[in-house]
Amino acid sequence: MTTSRLILLDNTVLTNFALVGRPNLVLDLWGADCATTTEVMAEYQAGIVGHGLPAHSWENLTQLTLQPAEQSFADQLQPQLGSGERSCIALAVYRQGLFVCDDAQARREAQRHGVTVTGTIGVLVLNVRQGKLPAAEGNALLTNMITQGYRSPVTTLDNLL
Repeated sequence: MTTSRLILLDNTVLTNFALVGRPNLVLDLWGADCATTTEVMAEYQAGIVGHGLPAHSWENLTQLTLQPAEQSFADQLQPQLGSGERSCIALAVYRQGLFVCDDAQARREAQRHGVTVTGTIGVLVLNVRQGKLPAAEGNALLTNMITQGYRSPVTTLDNLL
């Protein structure tokens, strides 16, 4: 299913799905509408070098560069946020996108600016609801993500389905 809305992916979401070998769960939901920023990709690349993240998981993901007004807006967002989060929020504001992020502070900042947010859990739940992923497999993927360091707010998808 594709939308006509820009879907902006933050590094934690990229990392979570790459570590379990399932970036397709994100890409198949939104297709060509999925993108990230050059700032997020720089963070992911640092994870490839420093933490052994899979190198080719997101090679076909569109990388967007902020225009001057978007960059100015990003620079005015909370300095505690990473450059990837700030860049995605700015693009989501200026281009009416959905922000896919797991960081609570970044999500609150995005919502403060009228941006709709979801995250890793939302992606898994949507896949199950659309019949693209059995619930048991969604729970197994979540467990695997948690084992690999994802600080999930839930340990099972069951109450969200």
